[in-house]
Amino acid sequence: MTTAPWRDPDLPAAVRVDDLLSRMTLEEKTAQLYGVWVGAATDGDGVAPHQHDMTADSPVDSAGGWDELITRGLGQLTRPFGTAPVDPALGARALAGAQRRIAAASRFGIPAVAHEECLAGFTAWRATAYPVPLAWGAAFDPPLVEEMARHIGRDLRAVGVHQGLAPVLDVVRDPRWGRVEETIGEDPYLVGTVGAAYVRGLESAGVVATLKHFAGYASSAGARNLAPVRAGTREFADVTLPPFEMALREGGARSVMAAYTERDGVPASADPELLTRLLREEWGFTGTVVADYFGIGFLQTLHRVAGTPVQAARLALEAGIDVELPTVKYYGDALIAAVRAGEVPEDLIDRSARRVLLQKCELGLLDEDWQHEVPERVDLDPAANRAVARRLAEESVVLLDNPDGLLPLAPDTRIAVVGPRAADALAMLGCYSFPSHVLPHHPGTELGIEIPTLLESLRAELPDAKVTFAEGCPVSDPDTTGIEEAVARAAEADVCVAVLGDRAGLFGRGTSGEGCDVADLRLPGVQGALLDALVATGVPVVLVLLTGRPYALGRWHGRLGAVVQAFFPGEEGGPAVAGVLSGRVNPSGRLPVSVPRVTGGQPWTYLQPPLGLAGEVSNLDPTPLYPFGHGRSYTAFAWEDVDGPAADLGTDGSYDLSLTVRNTGDRAGADVVQLYLHDPVAGVTRPDVRLVGYQRLELPAGGSARVTFRFHTDLSAFTDRAGRRVVEPGDLELRLGTSSADVRHTARLTLTGPVRETGPDRRLRCETRVSGQE
Repeated sequence: MTTAPWRDPDLPAAVRVDDLLSRMTLEEKTAQLYGVWVGAATDGDGVAPHQHDMTADSPVDSAGGWDELITRGLGQLTRPFGTAPVDPALGARALAGAQRRIAAASRFGIPAVAHEECLAGFTAWRATAYPVPLAWGAAFDPPLVEEMARHIGRDLRAVGVHQGLAPVLDVVRDPRWGRVEETIGEDPYLVGTVGAAYVRGLESAGVVATLKHFAGYASSAGARNLAPVRAGTREFADVTLPPFEMALREGGARSVMAAYTERDGVPASADPELLTRLLREEWGFTGTVVADYFGIGFLQTLHRVAGTPVQAARLALEAGIDVELPTVKYYGDALIAAVRAGEVPEDLIDRSARRVLLQKCELGLLDEDWQHEVPERVDLDPAANRAVARRLAEESVVLLDNPDGLLPLAPDTRIAVVGPRAADALAMLGCYSFPSHVLPHHPGTELGIEIPTLLESLRAELPDAKVTFAEGCPVSDPDTTGIEEAVARAAEADVCVAVLGDRAGLFGRGTSGEGCDVADLRLPGVQGALLDALVATGVPVVLVLLTGRPYALGRWHGRLGAVVQAFFPGEEGGPAVAGVLSGRVNPSGRLPVSVPRVTGGQPWTYLQPPLGLAGEVSNLDPTPLYPFGHGRSYTAFAWEDVDGPAADLGTDGSYDLSLTVRNTGDRAGADVVQLYLHDPVAGVTRPDVRLVGYQRLELPAGGSARVTFRFHTDLSAFTDRAGRRVVEPGDLELRLGTSSADVRHTARLTLTGPVRETGPDRRLRCETRVSGQE
């Protein structure tokens, strides 16, 4: 029997796919361009915006719909594990069975790509819940994030999932936005380096990483989810886009998800300039572009740039969206009829089908001997996963303040633990963790994983301490009846640990998460009143924040014994934070977002040109209470022997800046050396400072290491008035700092020569070298 060329694994993928496409009918090609979401809720309380509207009248739900649909083949299976609580082993067997039915039902026997959410771990029941991306940013540790992503990818592949919808590479522009917890931070270099590490880890496990949300989603007006994006051309080019470019070029991501939002009147899902010219022609991307859930339909229903489903489908295909997710509605029979009627060119179907099939070929799904091997035993939360989750949680905890050395806590002290986040396991989790994302729709179902609370963890950490507890108040309800008891417990103690923060949820069902935007940055509910009452007791108060965004803390500045910030630190977050409080863990996290002083005056991030900073032109001072990059330690570090003389170099040159970091304290700890760029004069206004390099260093007591940053002038490039990315001659300053506001050393450079336009091979990263570590 002769094997058809498309089945021959020895032939190039392009040859195989061209042969396969030539054999397929229009219906079979189109079937590769959509997913199917079996079992999605249609009762108006789902996990995606407008889910109840957009899943109504799905062909999958009609009599015989599934069986008939898969006779054409199928592009994707949507969230087989992330839609309802499914035992992982049973889910793996069910997915394998579904794939066998899909293959058997169609002429070519091609299985679907199964995709899942994996923002902070595999969003499945009984799977490890890792810290949220904002915590990844706080750790400033890309290698550890890559290791975490590798574990996530292995778990996905073990149960038959091929594609993960992560990471989020949106740069925070307004911390009131609900999805801040899903981002890595407010700086594009930090987001790009950490995001690329996540991509490398996921892709190394054979899972297709999906960059989202492309592009500009986090710049929505007023911090409202899905609101229009007001970012200008240069902000879009210099802040929004670089993390995506880095994750594609350095991470090797094979998929991109189009954003829901529109910019300057053009929705991302209907923008060929973004999805084709920039992404494919300029950046050379060859993978698949998928729609955010119902994003194609929103072109008709929300954006109103299409009057019919066929018009929406054509706009999306022309822009470059290859796959409709989560389920078929716009790329189905109506589109096929429009192609046959000459209303939509068949070339658009062929273009997207080729991209989808090329990716399936890479995944081995076109091979004749393809089969999904079902593991006998599935453990999605093994000890190795939990160890990585613990390390990342510990590294991400930020000690904001400890003015009088109240921390670490004495091992035999009397501690009053107070607050609505102290005894709730869900206080550790973001909105895309399975317990927060899916289990609210399944009341009575156990969490499926062990999540120690901070109260439990602190009692285990300090067994000789006398620990009492009072909730004090709810997270968001205006109920103050519990404050009196909380004050009584605090008054009896030597120290009060106030555990405040967010409850993650979706579409207004939480204080943080998708669709949970806020008007200002005051603590949710009456938590501020609780904290006032605790401070008024005169007992030293340690404020512990478990949140998805920064909150304004200026009201309590100078009145607290210590302040600890953790951004939804995952299932091991309780022991991690308790370890910081006890001193077992030396805090090393650094802020990936600024912490504001006052609740208003937003939006604000540290990437401000001169008129965005405090000055005499306004009585409002936007200076943050704690700046980007800030974080304290229980040890001290000296920066010595800085080698950074003033220098002249060409606009296509590089410069080395070195220093020795020494741990001068009596215990091991980690420092994060940060390199910032200041451009005194430029053709357009520039941020006063911006991060261009960093290095995390783990040093024993008395130990030291030498760090060398190799700065290339490409890192000074920006978008000029003509829309070109250029390096200009003139003066620059490189600033070594412990934060964006605390500069320790400055190196002055003068760039000489002509203005240079950078090309597609421009350097995106400041290379670092660590030597002489002892």
